[in-house]
Formats: sequence, structure tokens, C-alpha cells
Amino acid sequence: MNIDIENEIIKVIGIEIDGLSQLKACINASVTEAVETIFNCNGKIILTGMGKSGLVAKKIASTMSSVGTPAMFMHPAEGMHGDLGIISAEDVVIAIGKSGESFELNGVLPSIKDAGAKIIGIMGNATSTLASYSNIVINIGDIEEACPFNMAPTTSSTVTMVLGDAMAVALMKMREFGLSDYARLHPGGQIGKRLTMMVSDVMLKGSNNPIINVSDSVKNCLSEISGKQAGAVSVVDSNGKMVGLVTDYDIRKHIEKEENIFSMEIKDIMNPDPIFVYEDEKAFAALNIMQEREKPITILSVLNRKNIVVGMLRMHDLVKEGL
Repeated sequence: MNIDIENEIIKVIGIEIDGLSQLKACINASVTEAVETIFNCNGKIILTGMGKSGLVAKKIASTMSSVGTPAMFMHPAEGMHGDLGIISAEDVVIAIGKSGESFELNGVLPSIKDAGAKIIGIMGNATSTLASYSNIVINIGDIEEACPFNMAPTTSSTVTMVLGDAMAVALMKMREFGLSDYARLHPGGQIGKRLTMMVSDVMLKGSNNPIINVSDSVKNCLSEISGKQAGAVSVVDSNGKMVGLVTDYDIRKHIEKEENIFSMEIKDIMNPDPIFVYEDEKAFAALNIMQEREKPITILSVLNRKNIVVGMLRMHDLVKEGL
């Protein structure tokens, strides 16, 4: 069969947009009550659903957990074979089913009810079995599926997922869940790293920190740069305070002028006013300093708050960390 693929995709998107518009009209006091019930829950938040509704329930549980409302998924079939044991009277169960008549889902509802947990039902039929067992009913209505047979969960899955996202965001705001909280729960992600990783976590330090006294020889300076493989060396005074920076570029400049660098002093080669960062600054802020210069910087000396050189920060280390 030949079809106009672009028009078909646009048509599907239009149907799903219409479904979301229908969802907006369904938002009422029941949704408010559901969010408040989740917020005030002293037990667990458990989501359940069968088939595509189960996949949506998993996604909602994952989203809620990642933004401050710990939640978990229980498969209805596994529930009928023992997993119902995780449910207690203090819990809130969010049960999702488009028709509200899934055999597996409805099979666990009596036991959930007997356990004393509150049930928030999300369905498209307010007279369904799921609705009859629910303490709070969120009826998303009779939504047209994008499937040409109006059968395969497509629009209904999108609508339910968006509803779950909206509830999760509302809960975020109710909990005053901030960036620092987000970073705590996402330490491996880029955003988390940008919020939590410090310069001291990434810099070359200790015996790996390229550093040399201003009174030392240029030969030893070159040896330090090569040995530490940093492309630069911090120049310090007798107290360890920074007085300059020598980079590969500084050395090349003098060699290109055909100067005998071994007859020179370090102070004649170094940059006496280099840009630097402090060890207790955010690593992402240091990366911005490097990138925002007219000519990007690839290396920075690192100081403590007493202006003692304690490390060297390389751009490729920041990039390697995923910043």
C-alpha cells in the first residue's frame, strides 16, 4: 500500500494533540485530590497497570522518583502471585487502565482494597470495574486512538503519560524540590555533575600537579611540563603563591623567535597575569571561563583561598567527565 508518510505522521500527531486538549478539559477536583493524597502519603507510592498502561505506569513511577516523590511499579500478574505483599494500609496505589476492565489489573484490586491502601484509578470509563474500586477516579474520557482501528493504545498512552508528568511536576513544586535536590538524585547525569562537581574533584593535584619555583631553571620547567603531561606549569614563589604560568605556547613563542630559552629565566617566559580558578568553585563554572574567552583556554592553575597553588585544571578532563 502506498501512503503519504508525512501526511500520515502529521495526522497522527494531530489526533494526539486533540487527545491532550481533551485531557485539559478533564482536569478537575479529582486530580487535585489525587495529587494531595500522594503528597500526604506516609507509605509507598505504587503504580500498576497491564500492557501499554503498565509501561506508562513504569515511566510515571520513574519520573516521580527522580523528582522527589519515591514511587515503584508492581506488575498486576506478579501481584497475583505474591507481590501484593508489598502493599500496606499507608500506601497509595495508582492503577492505570484505559478501559478499566483489564483482567490482571482488576484481579489485584480487591486485595489492594482489603489491605487498606488508597487507590487512585486513571481510566477512560468512569463506570468500569477499576473506577468502582478506586477511592479517587481520574477519568480521561473516551479518547480517540491514533491507531486506524481505534484500538492500539497510542493517544491514550500519550495522554496518560502527560498526566503523570504534570502530577509529578505539581508534586515537585509542593515539595519545593530544587536544583540541589535534583543534583543529589542525578549524580551521574550531566545536570547533576554541573551542579555538584567541584574543581577539586577534577584537577591534577598532589604529585601530579605541575608546579615550579620562579627561581628554578628553564630546563627544569620544561621537564616539569613534559613529565606531568599537562601542557603547562604553575610558577610559584617560595611561599607557594602563584606568580605566573608557563604553557607550551609560551615556550613556542620564544623558540619561533629563535631565542635561546635555556639562557633565559622563568620570569622572562611566563605569563605573569594568568587566569586561575579556586579549588572550591564549580567545575562547570571553570569550563565556562575556559570557553567564553575570545581565544579559548585549555588549562587553568587552581588556587586555594589562601592563594596557594594546589592544582591544575585541564579542559579535556572536564570534557571527559561529561560536563
